[in-house]
Amino acid sequence: MSKQKQPRRLADADVAVFGAASSPSRSATIALVVSSALCCQPASRQAHADVATPTPVDHAERANKWVVLALSGTATFMTTLDSSIVNIGLPSIARAFRVPLSGNIEWVVIGYLVVIAAVLLTFGRLADMLGRKPLFLTGLAVFTIGSALCGAAPSLGTLIAARCFQGLGAAAILCVNVAMITRSFPAAERGRALGLNMILLALGVSAGPTIGGILTQTLSWRWIFYVNLPIGALALLAAWRLLTERYHLEHQRFDLPGAALLATGLAALTLGLSFGQEWGWGSLRFLGSMGIAMAALAGAAMVEQRVPAPVLDPALLRNRVFVFANVSFMICMLALFAVSFLLPFYLEELRGFDTLRSGLLLTPLPLTLALVAPMSGALADRVGSRWLAPLGLAVACAGLLLLSGLTQASSIAYLVLCLIVTGIGQGLFQSPNARAIMGAAPPNELGVASGTLATGRVIGQSLSVAVAGAVFTSLGGAVAGAALSAGRGTLSLEQARSLQQTFVTGLHAAFVVCAVIASLGVVTALLRGAEEGAPPSGAGARSDKKKPSE
Repeated sequence: MSKQKQPRRLADADVAVFGAASSPSRSATIALVVSSALCCQPASRQAHADVATPTPVDHAERANKWVVLALSGTATFMTTLDSSIVNIGLPSIARAFRVPLSGNIEWVVIGYLVVIAAVLLTFGRLADMLGRKPLFLTGLAVFTIGSALCGAAPSLGTLIAARCFQGLGAAAILCVNVAMITRSFPAAERGRALGLNMILLALGVSAGPTIGGILTQTLSWRWIFYVNLPIGALALLAAWRLLTERYHLEHQRFDLPGAALLATGLAALTLGLSFGQEWGWGSLRFLGSMGIAMAALAGAAMVEQRVPAPVLDPALLRNRVFVFANVSFMICMLALFAVSFLLPFYLEELRGFDTLRSGLLLTPLPLTLALVAPMSGALADRVGSRWLAPLGLAVACAGLLLLSGLTQASSIAYLVLCLIVTGIGQGLFQSPNARAIMGAAPPNELGVASGTLATGRVIGQSLSVAVAGAVFTSLGGAVAGAALSAGRGTLSLEQARSLQQTFVTGLHAAFVVCAVIASLGVVTALLRGAEEGAPPSGAGARSDKKKPSE
């Protein structure tokens, strides 16, 4: 399998932040699935009892809650815009530095991703220790400076280093993004607020390829990084002036060994999943990467049990709602990110559509999410998310099964129907599930909870590319697609039909596997149980006392 032509890997799918899937060689414009909330219906009394640990509004942060949401959303927009823009600009970067589109150029994306995955949990713990505003300001500053360094990079090696530095800033933003919103909004409005933040995520993902194409063609690839400078500078100035939370320091020692082990394990895991198809799943490099990941994460688990102030509190992992909601979210990413990963192959290689048309045909999914998620977020605020999350994954599972029926003769209307059903499912799931995760965490661990959520997204998407790509490739889909694309117009009718059947077989199997995975997510979403009441004694709460300045 490793010797076959592989489908687009994680680097090409670019899931660094939440990722837009777009191949450097095809530059397909793909709007990744996101959720949003716009509905302004009043909340019911049930909403106030819908969290495992009711999280009060952050009285230390006196800025208007909508100001906090606007600043958080702006940072989200900037990081997601950067992800999709950079992916589109890779061919131009490769030409500028006279390197091929495979090899070292992929580290422009992979390095950024690995750094984010490695430090999200650590930065989340630092946010809980020092305050969210300091981490948010630091993240904005580092990301903006990193963007400037990327734009001015004189060599590919310098660009890769600058991207890794930029990834530190993105991780600092992501680890406090959801926590800031959660602490600023009461429980009765939290689902809607989290959904509103995801609207800006959708705008960043959707607009990135178009903006990147315009900047690359009219100016140069360097401007895909320079475009972040005015956004970052304005967001940094506004956050500095408008956010009021003061710096504070918990009187605890930072768990450096645990942080180092977690970073090593998560980085090795992400790296192995990113390059697994190229290296080969049985190769020494892949097995070594997975071995390092397992050893480091096992070591981190032992360390976290023994230190007084761990990075990831083991008591939080005994919180049933928190654990099962996070597992469900990771499964959701594992099952559904494959849609954005595989459909460009279907549209471009099997159907022969150009990049622009392929991108447009994928837009029903994010558009449906933008319509459904407002209702799901508001509904979660009114009646709770207990049943919305499993219902959403069940609908998404049905959408994946519909997608498994795609053939070379399928109508555009059928494809749109499949994407709409899948979008409805994910729209029903994401905002309520995120609300459950953040509501289950105690107030002084929201940074870690936010970091855990973001880490689950990255790992889930990485696994999705690995699993879907392995199934598709093992059944000959990747080779058949490449042959169809290269031989279009020259293949005999019999040859074309044989290759088309092989491609469809691989695509069908990949989507069926993803549907089975989504069905497992339905089970985990049901197993998390009701969110009413407090968690078990000692679950998810540290023994330390919060300082008055918090």
